[in-house]
Amino acid sequence: MRELSLDQLKTLISIIDLGTFSAAAQALHLSQPTISLHIAELEQRFGTPLLVRGGKRVVATAAGVTLAERGRRLLRDADEAISAVQQQVLGNIGRVRLGASSGVLVHQLPQVMDALEQRFQKIDVEVNILGSADTLTGLTQGTLDIGIVALPQTPDKNIVIKHWRTDPMMAFIPARWVTPKTITPGWLSDKSLIFNDPSTHMYNLTMEWFANAGYSPRARIELNYTEAMKSLVAAAYGAAILPIDHPDFSTPKPQIKVLPLRPVLLRQIGIAHRPLKQLDGATRNFLQVLETFKQK
Repeated sequence: MRELSLDQLKTLISIIDLGTFSAAAQALHLSQPTISLHIAELEQRFGTPLLVRGGKRVVATAAGVTLAERGRRLLRDADEAISAVQQQVLGNIGRVRLGASSGVLVHQLPQVMDALEQRFQKIDVEVNILGSADTLTGLTQGTLDIGIVALPQTPDKNIVIKHWRTDPMMAFIPARWVTPKTITPGWLSDKSLIFNDPSTHMYNLTMEWFANAGYSPRARIELNYTEAMKSLVAAAYGAAILPIDHPDFSTPKPQIKVLPLRPVLLRQIGIAHRPLKQLDGATRNFLQVLETFKQK
């Protein structure tokens, strides 16, 4: 005997509502034998009549009324379940696990999140503050969906990385220091310096800038939070090389002056993710929002 099905319940409810087998068959776009089979299977399963036949209008027995009432709830639940899954597939709802640095979190993500909220209010973004290496590991292991990483990278073959933006690196120097108009490795190398943590791509980028000019300075302190580094610069603890993270940048504090580097130093940022066919709808939609903030 076949299990109870939603189609059988829908048939029973249609007959009760419309009053005849033929009207139910027409409304459900089924043949009348199919309608009769659904009712026969239901009555066989429960061992009792569910409909009273013989009059001009078919009516439900007490058992038929009970089953129809519960059936209506089941059909509503099924419709809600289908709608929820469809919304998930379309990417209108869901959770996206993002890995990004603290600098990206402070300066780029607020605008991105605002745009996401306007377009997809039910997409929840779980932000993990991670360096590029840990972000790529998370993508490879499946614990992250999208990563914003420093470039260049040599990713796993199953990870896609595309350029997202290019930020100029600048010298952040205590305002009380006497400085030239542009900052060179030679001028900066013997000053008190604040570097990023050696595990970061930013540290490697900075040290390469010095090394290309023949210098290998040591930092007074190393840490991995851009805003904390700026605070130390403002306190005249040392100078730092940091990116200009947003187009409307202005000097962060009066105790800091921001000067260009010579030679020019640029930081490249990319968006990393698994191939699109492996991503759910929410992740693909979040990628589309990120794409709107890509530098041309």
